[in-house]
Amino acid sequence: MLNYLIERDVIIIGAGAAGLMCAIEAGKRGRKVLVIDHAKKTGQKIRISGGGNCNFTNINAGPEHYISQNPHFCKSALSRFTPGDFISLLEKHGIGYHEKENGQLFCNEGSGAVINMLRKECGEAGVEIHLNCQISEINKQKFFKVMINSNAFLSGSLVIATGGLSYPKLGATGFGHKIAEKFGLMVTPLKPALVPLLFNQKDLSSFSELSGVSVKTKVSCNNKEFCGNILFTHKMLSGPAILQISSYWNNGDAVHIDLLPDVDIYGHIIEKRQSRMEIKNLLALYFPKRFIQKWCEMYIRSKPVCQYTDKELEDIVRRLKNWEIKPSGTEGYSRAEVTLGGVDTDELSSKTMAAKKVPGLYFVGEVVDVTGQLGGYNLQWAWSSGYAAGRYA
Repeated sequence: MLNYLIERDVIIIGAGAAGLMCAIEAGKRGRKVLVIDHAKKTGQKIRISGGGNCNFTNINAGPEHYISQNPHFCKSALSRFTPGDFISLLEKHGIGYHEKENGQLFCNEGSGAVINMLRKECGEAGVEIHLNCQISEINKQKFFKVMINSNAFLSGSLVIATGGLSYPKLGATGFGHKIAEKFGLMVTPLKPALVPLLFNQKDLSSFSELSGVSVKTKVSCNNKEFCGNILFTHKMLSGPAILQISSYWNNGDAVHIDLLPDVDIYGHIIEKRQSRMEIKNLLALYFPKRFIQKWCEMYIRSKPVCQYTDKELEDIVRRLKNWEIKPSGTEGYSRAEVTLGGVDTDELSSKTMAAKKVPGLYFVGEVVDVTGQLGGYNLQWAWSSGYAAGRYA
């Protein structure tokens, strides 16, 4: 039953990183802003970022670290709200941070400090936040009308900051993509990204017993490569390097793994050319023992180094430097950190994040076809795109 009509200048659907940042900026402009979310708490994905320590940005954030059908789209927003701008916001609130590796910045006080900061900024900007909201209808005539818990809210601007499909246990849905399609906007193909890769049946029977083993590698697929650890689990490969390459992997592709990216293993073997040491024992100097024993069992017949021909040694080294696996698939959205694809950037203004076809409609954050690599890039896109829309919504 309809109770009453409530007017606001801006309604933002999604109380995550992009939605809250958009709300702050719009509120600072004197706009009457309402943020709504179906969750019980704000910033659910912020809360789990960086294992709860909030990898809030990366100092190297630039367009080369993002995937999109239009690789230039993200440039405008990223240039107008930079990692330095978010750092300034943290410092304003006295929140400490530190760099781990590869430019990744983490909050000293955990994710909760960042969420509290955003909520405080929203409060100071006069932003209302309503949680546990159920939306039954969205349409537009002169104004946007959003039916929330049987009440009709009207606004001149509507911002969709609902995220993607990853982490459905946190409430992720395809709601934002459906809204885009309802208003006639194209959505690019979607798939899980930054996600573990499943072993095929043959590799599963061989490597499932290595669960917990980690190896430093360089992983490549489709002309992209990443250095970092791979982690064996009972049914899949995970770890930073695998998560990175998963965004570029497609069904049927092989993944190539250099198991010794920083070691001249051929030179080290040649130094032991006359040794009676078994090759598996020699290689165990460079790998976790459980891993190399299983790997040798699968791919080579271990014998004393001195008994191999030069060609056999070259073949062993070649396999170590280019170990090929063919995953059977990914672990899916339940384990994916982000969703690849989203609202087609050709439908949006890169300056304002507004839909070209629908005045007053904006899309920000993960719901858009801009996907960052691992290491703070996706939160930076959320801050930057939210800020961009907040300056105009």
